[in-house]
Parts: sequence; C-alpha cells; structure tokens
Amino acid sequence: MEILVISVFILGYILITLEHTIKLDKLIPALGMMGILWAIIALNHMQVFDINLELLKLEPTHIEEVLLHHLGKTAEILIFLLGAMTIVEIIDYFDGFSGIKQVIKTRSKVNILWIFGFLAFLLSAIIDNLTATIVLITLLQKLVKDRSLKLWYAGLIIIAANAGGAWSPIGDITTTMLWIGNKVSEINLVKYLIIPSLVCMIVPFLIASRLNVFKGELDTVKIKDDHNPYGNKMLFLGLGSILFVPFFKVITHLPPYVGMMLSLAFVSTIAEIIFNRQVNLNKVNSGTDLTSLHSPVHLSLSKIELPSILFFLGILMAVGALESLGILFNFAGDLTEIFPNTDILMILFGFLSAIIDNVPLVAASMGMFPNLLDDPLWHALAFSAGTGGSMLIIGSAAGVVAMGMEKIDFFWYLKKVTIFAFIGFLSGYGTFMLLRDFVL
Repeated sequence: MEILVISVFILGYILITLEHTIKLDKLIPALGMMGILWAIIALNHMQVFDINLELLKLEPTHIEEVLLHHLGKTAEILIFLLGAMTIVEIIDYFDGFSGIKQVIKTRSKVNILWIFGFLAFLLSAIIDNLTATIVLITLLQKLVKDRSLKLWYAGLIIIAANAGGAWSPIGDITTTMLWIGNKVSEINLVKYLIIPSLVCMIVPFLIASRLNVFKGELDTVKIKDDHNPYGNKMLFLGLGSILFVPFFKVITHLPPYVGMMLSLAFVSTIAEIIFNRQVNLNKVNSGTDLTSLHSPVHLSLSKIELPSILFFLGILMAVGALESLGILFNFAGDLTEIFPNTDILMILFGFLSAIIDNVPLVAASMGMFPNLLDDPLWHALAFSAGTGGSMLIIGSAAGVVAMGMEKIDFFWYLKKVTIFAFIGFLSGYGTFMLLRDFVL
C-alpha cells in the first residue's frame, strides 16, 4: 500500500511541476493529492507515526491525533501568510510602494542595476521575495523603455530577490516554514545566511555590471508623480509592523502568527482611521455620501492570493501524510547513505529547487530529517531552496511572476541569466561553508 501512496504523491508532484504546460492551477493537484493520500491511509487502516526527536525514532499514534498535529502546524503557516499578505495589500491600497521611486535619482544603467539589486535584496527580506519582485518589476516598467535592457534588469532582480529572501525568517515561504517549524531561529538564520546571501547577489551583479547592455545612461528616468499623501507613512508603518514579528516571538516565545495578527490589527486600525478621515473630508467638500466605499481592510482581504494559500494547505498536508507513515524518515536514511556529505546533498537540493517547487521540497525535507533546532543542515537547506530556484525562471515564485509580468521567454532566461544565478548560488554556498566551518 505504501507503493500506492508514493505513486499518488509523485503523480501529484508531476502535475504541480507541469502547471504551465497542462494549464491546470497547481492548487488542484495539491488539494486532490492531500485528500486521496489521507483517504488511502484511513480506508486501509495504515499505521501512522510521530517522530520522537529525542530518541530519533517513530512512535505509533492515532490518525485523528496526527491529522490534528499536521493541521495545526499548517494552520500556523497559513495564518501567518494571511496576515503578512493583508498588510502588504494595505500598503498598496495607499500607494505606499510608489515612494520607492524616490531612491532612484541617477540615469546610469549600472547604478540603476545596483539600486534595483539592493532594493530587491532588502525588500524581499521584509515583504517576501514574491511581493518585492512585483513591486520592482512594476517600477521597472515605468522607468525603462528598452525591451532588451528591461529583460536583463528583470532577470537580475529575480536573483537578488531570491537571495534576499533566503536569510530572513519572513523573506520566503520556505524560510518561514523552517522558522515556524522550529528548525531555525531568527537570530542564527540571519547570522549564518546574510553574508552568503549577499555574496549570492553581489557576485552575479559584479559580473553583469561589465556587460555592454548596462553601459551608458537611460534615455529618461522621469516617472509621473501621482502619490497618495499617506503612502510613505503606510509604507514605513507596514514594513515596521512586519519586522516587529520576529522580535515579538523572541520576547514572548509565542508562535509567529500571534505577532503577525497583532501587527495586522495595528496597521488595520491606522488604515481605518485614515480612511474614515478621508471619507468625512470628502463628504464635507463634495456633499456626497461616500460611506459605500470599501474600507482598506475589506478591500485588501478581497485581494489576498487565496489559490496560493490553498496550494500550501494541500501540499503541506500531503507531505504530512508521507511523514506520518514514516516514508520520509526512512527515505532520509537512504539519502544520507548515498550522500554521506550533507553539503553535496544540499547543493543537489538547490538544483532540484530550480526544477520543482521548493515548497514541497522543503516540506518533505522537514519530515525527512530529525535534526534539531539550528542544525547546520537547516541553514543549508534554507539557502539552497531559496536561492537555487533562480537558476531557472520557473524555479521560484519570483521568477514565475516576473515571467508573467514581462513575458520573459524560458529559453532566453536559460541562455542569458542562468549562468549568473549558477555562479551566485555556488559562490554563496561556498561562503556559507567557510563561515560555518572556520568563522562562526
């Protein structure tokens, strides 16, 4: 029966990977896989286990208990993401991200490349790499007219955004999963990965800076200035509230989603106060009843990426089924026998994350390895899964969204940008090994 379970998982995984080829949203195979796997376990009365981390062994338990356990772990991640997504949408409601254009005051193509790179690196660590890519590609479309140059900027933004998300507990869904799953702590994640991630970004940018496409100046950098007066305030307020979450966890030792809900409540309160003030002012000036307008909180919640939330639910619960049967735990033992050097294994995971979705890859790894909190393996996995996806444009959420926004061809990216991402990945991982073994 385990062969059937593994076959269902592999089939679902293939359908997720081929999402753009078969034109089937990946949430469908993820949810279907989850339901079928747990149904097989229940109907065949298969024995489920829980991993005893202290004894490093599997202990039998009941299906209701293990289901509740996995649902609880999954819900922590989903609620956290819902809060973060809503705060980002509230910032966007007030046009907060348009204030970033004030940073760009040069016409030099190389200088603009570095500005975009560092903006992507820093923003992705706070608002996640997907949102940072959307914000910067939108700005890029207003700033750069030349199609070829725009594609190069977009390709390198993907590398920088993925590198920036790898060292922050709130920068990428995979690092968030590891953080909430008590695999990494916020301080040690930053300590071990910020420099390797910076190297992963800087090395490709140094090489790209010498390309002919980045020589000279842009024709124009003028952008139409139509900015919400509360935009900058909401930008700093929102970003500050998201940054508050790790500190809240350190101080209270409560799960991160509690701090995120507190931050959401605070940002929502300020947003509602500003909105009501604007409505009342407009009513006085125009004499029109504007109370039918949607509040920023309600509108932001309606724009949440629910398909992504459902995909995470499906894939995490499906991986939980394999973990509960002990399949992942035993598979990890086989892998460590084949690859006794964990660095080789983690580099392999980096290449795999460019081909397949890194969310199920990391979710599966969390169930495969019983290593304790802040074990170097988890930091290596966070870096590899986060930055390895840059090697193919379909290997990360940032790449996929840039591909859609700029209509970037898969093979153009493979020929032009993949080599930069490959060099950055190996440079960053080599730096990680040096810091781990000789410095930190």
